Amino acid sequence: MMKWKQQIHGMKAYQPGKPMEEVKAMYGLDEVVKLASNENPFGNSPKVKQFLQSDASNHAIYPDGYAQTLRTSVANFYGVEESELIFGNGSDDLIAIVTRALLYPGVNTVMAELSFSQYWHNAEIEGAEVRKVPMKDGVHDLDAMLEAIDENTSVVWVCNPNNPTGTLVSDEALSAFLAKVPSDVFVVLDEAYIEYVNDPAYKDTLHYFRDYPNLILLRTFSKAYGLASFRVGYGIANADIIAKLDPVRAPFNNTILSQAVAQVALADQDYIVSCREANEKGKAQYVAFCEKNGLHYFPSQTNFVMFEVKADSNVVFEEMMKRGFIIRSGAALGLDGYIRVTIGTEEQNAKFLTLLEEVLAGQGVLA
Repeated sequence: MMKWKQQIHGMKAYQPGKPMEEVKAMYGLDEVVKLASNENPFGNSPKVKQFLQSDASNHAIYPDGYAQTLRTSVANFYGVEESELIFGNGSDDLIAIVTRALLYPGVNTVMAELSFSQYWHNAEIEGAEVRKVPMKDGVHDLDAMLEAIDENTSVVWVCNPNNPTGTLVSDEALSAFLAKVPSDVFVVLDEAYIEYVNDPAYKDTLHYFRDYPNLILLRTFSKAYGLASFRVGYGIANADIIAKLDPVRAPFNNTILSQAVAQVALADQDYIVSCREANEKGKAQYVAFCEKNGLHYFPSQTNFVMFEVKADSNVVFEEMMKRGFIIRSGAALGLDGYIRVTIGTEEQNAKFLTLLEEVLAGQGVLA
C-alpha cells in the first residue's frame, strides 16, 4: 500500500461551478449563463482582445520565470520595488506557496469560518491545525481571531473583501487587528476583489506591507481584469518575505501569453473604472430584489451578492440551473438557505431575478 499523507484520506478536490456545455446538455438548453465563479461578465479590456489578435509570441520556448516585464509594470503601477513582488498561477498558487512554506504538523492557522475554502484545504494537506473563527454578520470577527492566536499560530488569513459574503472589514478594525498580531505570525490579506470596492470609507491597504514585515497582500488579474483563464495572481510583501517564499514557487508558473496580457490589462485602468461602475448598477438590482421580498443579504463590496432564499439552497441551485443559470449554492459554501450569485450584465441580472422569483414562488417563499 502506498504511503499517502494521512490527512488527504477522504479529502475532496475543489468543486468549481458546473461547465456551461455540461448544463446545456443536461437540460437541453440553447443558452446558459454562468454566474457562479465571480468572473467579469464584461470580459477583459478591448485592448487585450486587440493584443491577442496580433500576438506573435514564440510558445515553443519557456516563459521568463522571473516575469521581469510584468514585474516592472506592476512595481511601477503600485510604486513598490520589484523585489517586493511574487507572481503565481492565480492567487490560488500563492495560497499554496504560503501554506507549503509556513504550515506543517504542530502549528496552527487561523481564518474566518465562512471564507475561501482553499485556506483550510491547503492547510490540512500540510498537516497543520485549522482554527475557524465564527463571523459577525458575515464579517471577519477580528477580535475573536486574535483570541484564537497562540504561540503555535503560524498564519492568519483575512479575505477582504470576503468570499463568499462580499463584506469588507473597516480600515479602523483592520489597523487595530494588525497592531496586535504577534510579529512572528504571518498575515495574509487576500484582496482578490479589491478593484470592486466602492465604499467611500475604504482606505488603501498598500501601506500595510511596509508597516508590517509579517504581512503579504494577495491580488489577482482573474476578477475585475477579466483574465481568469490566464491565471495570474501576485503578492506584495517585504523583500525578505518574498525571498523566503520564492524558492517554494514552481519555475515558469506564468506563461509567456499570460504575462503579456496582464501588462496590457493593467495599463487600461479606464476599463476597470467602467466595470466597477457597471457592477454597482448591477448590485443595486439584487439589493432592490432582496429588499422588496424581505430577503437578508450581505452588503457586498465585490462582484457578487450572497443572499437569503428561505429555501433549500441546493433545490434553488438546481431549479435555476434548469432555467439556464449556474450559481453557487450556499450549502456548498457553508451557509444553507443562501445563494451566491455573480453580478452579471443588466440584462442577465434582470432575467435571473425574474426566474428566481418564479422559483421562490414555487418553493412557497414568495406569494
